[in-house]
Amino acid sequence: MDSPFLMMNLLSAVYWFDEALQAALKEAGIPNVSRAQSMLIANISAGEHRATRIARNLGVTRQAISLMLSELETRGIVELVPDPADRRARIVRFAEQANDTRRAAAKALQYLEVKLVERIGLPAYHGLRDAMRMDWGDPPRVPPGALEGPEGATA
Repeated sequence: MDSPFLMMNLLSAVYWFDEALQAALKEAGIPNVSRAQSMLIANISAGEHRATRIARNLGVTRQAISLMLSELETRGIVELVPDPADRRARIVRFAEQANDTRRAAAKALQYLEVKLVERIGLPAYHGLRDAMRMDWGDPPRVPPGALEGPEGATA
């Protein structure tokens, strides 16, 4: 995790969490979970139950989430049930037989945060968490002039 670009360091951090989460899921008896599926499971563990919001959180289409949910539903990990607040909609939750998966994912994520605090310290952890919780707004458009080198040539 030593890139001059913040984005690459953020990705390394996501992979650090995901590799540990996937190992925890494997230990709980859920092998062969893709990175996208483990991120979907992490969203559900964090309390997100609407497929459209999970898709937005992961930066993928609703159709991609539907495909992942279908596979995880077939494997007995998640289920789609009517939303009690809106009968036209459905919510995602862990299937009853997947309680071990739910517990393993939640405990793994909690444990990883404790380990992160031990490694980077509480002030850095709080700064990181607070920065990630902020609304950064819509992604900005990078103006063409920002892509030019010092001589005016495009890089």
